[in-house]
Amino acid sequence: MLKVGDKAPDFTLADKNGNEVSLRDFIGKKVVLYFYPKDNTPGCTRQACAFAGAYREFEELGVEVIGISKDSISSHVKFAEKYGLPFVLLADPERKAIEPFGVWQEKKQCGKVSMGVVRTTFVIDENGVIEHVMPKVKPDTNAAEILEYLRG
Repeated sequence: MLKVGDKAPDFTLADKNGNEVSLRDFIGKKVVLYFYPKDNTPGCTRQACAFAGAYREFEELGVEVIGISKDSISSHVKFAEKYGLPFVLLADPERKAIEPFGVWQEKKQCGKVSMGVVRTTFVIDENGVIEHVMPKVKPDTNAAEILEYLRG
């Protein structure tokens, strides 16, 4: 997994509208990049809704919020519409960002071992450098903890 001080790897992925979005598009702006396992699951829904509820505060701080999962564009459209998610959701079924950021890892659930996305949030500074990493975050508190960090 990438760590503080690492250059964030650039990527280009489709958003929920099918538009290509690259991380380099946000140079000059701070970015909260959060990776989550799956649309419309309980934890991921709570996490997304918490970011949506705090979105105005992120905007006031001049910070862009981007969520990434392996889900398809159509899944993101339904997820965003169902919960009124105002921020960017990127589809990464081929793991073009998930793997370089190091969040594709072995997971254990109910004694079963599989590979999957480990819920992780990165704060990327205006120059594209990782300034804060929160691995294995809790869905209910992630947005508030990131806001607390950003406010110093």
